[in-house]
Amino acid sequence: MDVIELPELSGSKADTLLVRTIASFVKKSVLSVAAGIGADSIAAAAAALHGAAHGRIRIELPLSPVGMEYTCRKKPAAMLEWITKAVTEATASCDDVEFCAVDATRAEGDFLQQAIEAAVNAGAKTVSVCDSTGEKMPDDFAAFAASLATAWSVPLMVRCDNKNGLAAAQAILAVRAGAAGVKTAVGGHTVPLESFATMIKNCGDSYGFTSHIRYTELHRIIRQIGWVTDNAKNDTTLKMTAEDAGVHLDAKDDKTAVVTAAAGLGYDLSDEDQTRVFEEFQRVAAKKNVGAKELDAIIASVALQVPATYKLDTYVINSGNVVAASAQLTLIRDEKPLPGIATGDGPIDAAFRTIEQITGRHFELDDFQIQAVTEGREAMGSALVKLRSGGKVYSGNGISTDIIGASIRAYLSAVNKIVYEEA
Repeated sequence: MDVIELPELSGSKADTLLVRTIASFVKKSVLSVAAGIGADSIAAAAAALHGAAHGRIRIELPLSPVGMEYTCRKKPAAMLEWITKAVTEATASCDDVEFCAVDATRAEGDFLQQAIEAAVNAGAKTVSVCDSTGEKMPDDFAAFAASLATAWSVPLMVRCDNKNGLAAAQAILAVRAGAAGVKTAVGGHTVPLESFATMIKNCGDSYGFTSHIRYTELHRIIRQIGWVTDNAKNDTTLKMTAEDAGVHLDAKDDKTAVVTAAAGLGYDLSDEDQTRVFEEFQRVAAKKNVGAKELDAIIASVALQVPATYKLDTYVINSGNVVAASAQLTLIRDEKPLPGIATGDGPIDAAFRTIEQITGRHFELDDFQIQAVTEGREAMGSALVKLRSGGKVYSGNGISTDIIGASIRAYLSAVNKIVYEEA
C-alpha cells in the first residue's frame, strides 16, 4: 500500500513501541500516525515516527459546527488558529504532514475552504476530506471532491463511510473528479480495500487512473487479515494456543478424557487411531503431564498414518536479507518426479508454497510449531504442521537437524493424510 495509517497514540509506551516496531520493517510505504487536539499528541506522533523511512503526521480535526463545539471546544476562529499552529508544529518535526477534515461534508462550505487553505499555507502536503456520516450520494460527493481537488497545489484524498453500501461508488467517482487517493480498510466502515482494488483493476484503464497494487498478494493478505480479525471477535472459532487450550492430562486420565481433549483441538479420530493415541499418551504421561502441545505431537506421530502419495526427493532453499526467499522442490508421486519453485515470506513459507504449486492445491495452515528435541549444536528439530480441510484438522510431524527439512516433511505428512482420505 502507498500509505499505512495508524490511529492517534494513547500515550502509553506500548503504543510508541508498536509504531517503532512497524517502522523498522515498513520501508517503501508511508507510515502515518494521527494527531488531534493538543501539542502533546503531535509530539508523541513525531517521537514514535523517529527512524521511519517515510513518516507522516496526520492532523485530524472536525470542521462541522457541532464537531468543533463539542469535540474541540473551539469556535471557528479559534479552530483556524489551531490548524495553523498544529500543522506548523507538525512540520517542524516531520517533513510530511497531512490535514484531514474528518466531517468535511457537514462543514460550512466557506469555512471548509478557509481551514484547508490555513493548513496548506502552514505546510500540509496532503489534504483529506471525509464523508464520515455517509450522507452524500456518489455523484454529489464526486461534485464535492471536484470543487476541492484543484483549489490547491497539494493532492486531495477522500474517505467515505460505507454504512449505506455506497462508499466504493463515492470514492471511485471522486477519483474520476480529481481525487488523488482513497482511504480504504479491511473490514470496518470505510471503503472496502479488496472491492475497490478490483474496481481499479477492472475500470482503471478505461477511465485513466491506476495504482501500484499487486493484486495477487493483496487478496492473499486480505484473507489472512480477515481470518485473524474474525477469530479475534469470535471466541468460539479462535484457534487455541497450548497455554489456553484447557488440555491438562496426566497418567490418571482414561481413554475417554484423552479422546475428548483431542476433539477439542479439532481432531476427528477413528476408533483405531483413538487406541493408538491413548497407548502413546500412557507412555508419555508416565513421565510427564500432557498439555495441548504434547497431545498435538502424539496425534501427529501415531494417528492418521497413511501411505505417502507424495514423497520428498530434493529441496534447495535460497534465503537472505537482500533477496526474496525461494524454494525449489522435487516431489515423487507414482514414481514420477514433480518439480516446483516458488518464493515466499521466508524460506519455510516459500517451501510450503512450492508444495501447493506442485500439488495444485491450497491448504489452510491451522498451526505450525518448531521445537528442539535434543540439545547441542547438532540438535534435532521437530516440526508440527496442522492443516485444515473440509472442517477437519490433519497434522503432520517431521524431525531433522535441518528445521526447514523437518518443516517440509511435516507439511507433506499432513498433505498425504488429506489426499489419502479424499481418495
